[in-house]
Amino acid sequence: MKPSLRWIAVLLLAVVAFAQDEVISPNENLVVEGVPPIPASLAETVGRYTNFRGASLQNWDPINREMLISTRFADTVQIHLVKMPGGARTQLTFYPDSVNRAEYSPVKNDSFVFAKDVGGGEFFQIYRYDKASGDVTLLTDGKSRNTDAVWSYAGDKLVYGSTRRTGNDVDLYVMEPADAKSDHLLAQLQGGGWQALDWSPDNRKILVLEEISANESYLWVFDAASGEKTLLTPKGGATKISYQGGRFSKDGKGIYVTTDKDSEFHRLAYVDLASKAHSYLTSNIPWDVDEFALSYDGNLIAFVTNEDGFGILHLLDTKTGKEKPVPDLPKGIVSTVRWHKNNHDLAFEITSARSTSDVYSLDVQSGKVERWTYSETGGLNIANFSEPELIHWKSWDGRSISGFLYRPPAKFSGKRPVIIDIHGGPEGQYRPDFLGRDNYYLNELGIALIFSNVRGSTGYGKTFLALDNGMLREGSYKDINSLLDWIPTQPDLDPSRVLITGGSYGGFMTLAVATNYNDRICCSVDVVGPSNLVTFLERTAPFNKAKNITKPLFVIAGKNDPRVPASESEQMVKIVRQNGTPVWWLMAKDEGHGFRKKKNRDYQFYATVMFVKQYLLK
Repeated sequence: MKPSLRWIAVLLLAVVAFAQDEVISPNENLVVEGVPPIPASLAETVGRYTNFRGASLQNWDPINREMLISTRFADTVQIHLVKMPGGARTQLTFYPDSVNRAEYSPVKNDSFVFAKDVGGGEFFQIYRYDKASGDVTLLTDGKSRNTDAVWSYAGDKLVYGSTRRTGNDVDLYVMEPADAKSDHLLAQLQGGGWQALDWSPDNRKILVLEEISANESYLWVFDAASGEKTLLTPKGGATKISYQGGRFSKDGKGIYVTTDKDSEFHRLAYVDLASKAHSYLTSNIPWDVDEFALSYDGNLIAFVTNEDGFGILHLLDTKTGKEKPVPDLPKGIVSTVRWHKNNHDLAFEITSARSTSDVYSLDVQSGKVERWTYSETGGLNIANFSEPELIHWKSWDGRSISGFLYRPPAKFSGKRPVIIDIHGGPEGQYRPDFLGRDNYYLNELGIALIFSNVRGSTGYGKTFLALDNGMLREGSYKDINSLLDWIPTQPDLDPSRVLITGGSYGGFMTLAVATNYNDRICCSVDVVGPSNLVTFLERTAPFNKAKNITKPLFVIAGKNDPRVPASESEQMVKIVRQNGTPVWWLMAKDEGHGFRKKKNRDYQFYATVMFVKQYLLK
């Protein structure tokens, strides 16, 4: 008996539907060129590696022993309330874009302020969230970039930076968050590097940082009523000096700050406001002090040192100038230290190669350590994930350059292919934290990962930081070339299969390596990287060495990127394709400087895995 035409049509429709189900289609916000169809089976294979979560500390409740954290339950990171160690994460904000910098007033807990942009454009707006009603009120103009909101000690005012006057200069504004109409200009400034740091305890002064570059910054004290400013750290010296952080002492007579003045590294220092004299508090530690927090009573400073990439917590007694013992903590990177107003609970984050970011607290009186969040890890046992190995190699000028090598599990035999990942910045640093999705390359594909800290990276002293300034920039490319010389000396690494990748300035470095050392790599992945530092500023012409790239290239960009215009990536795609080189292109219309929405990050990851399989694992 012959099948009817109706049943044939039904079968054909079923086949079509099945075929469609077997391929992952990019969502409506993604522009995709050159990327082959992604089989649904790939998403199933890598799925658990896309479902890691992390928690970030935002702020303690000023009255109760509770805290605000940020984490992602759905597509983006949102603000959650946690009422006790290990307690449930109660989501408070629900937006299609990520939310950050949620902070209570230091006096009341009936509301908090937070910052949010749209589509990754980084035009952040400040909002007030009222806990009783759940209502959200926009406090800024809805158009300009507004950043670094800082509460007064009295808890009634905020100072923040805004570009609303010119679109570029960051001026200082003050408002009472309870009344958005109170918003007013405090000080008109020139340049985009201004950041409010702290209010004096009497609420009459505001400490402000003026950052010129990673090597040069200055501290100013502003009158909170008139906006009149006084320079605290002199300009015009023979050596550029960097200051970071900054908190008024409890008596208001000085400030605590980190600085590399008279030192290779950022030390914790006390600056007397009257004499401007500096007293150094951590000269015995030959590493950068990354951050610090002063307890509300002014008696203790919690600070974190960056020691070979690891973040180490310290406690300093401000009266004696001596350190207090700190209990053993999980080895990794401690960050985001925050004191509770009770002066004995200190909260912070810890992340490591085998632990996604989670929030902990330390009772400095009893020494008790408690874990507040337990972030999910996709059902994977992360206890066996690869630990980083600190490596060094001699570069072209004899200088020792370092990085972290993650080797794949022993089940993979023979020489392993290599992915070299270059951090952004340029004044950044790769640190041995949780690799997230990158663990898939290690555990499932047997690829070794090297994260380099070339010259110009932070964490190794200000001399090293300045080694790639201006015309010295090419030296950092050569550091990667020297790494390519080092790889063949390792018996388990395959120098014939090397992929270069990086994001932001790391994306620029990826393109620089691909153009200068094309024959030494087999492919590259550029994520939101400027294709030319000249056109990054002037947007005039494509990168003049792009014709050298003959190895497959994958370029990823965000249409709303305010730091690296998508045109920087598009021009590279266009000119490299003229070489006949395979080029994959992925752009998200609803993202900025890197993908933040999970659905976009997932597609980017699937496509990158496809690229790696096709061109690195050949």
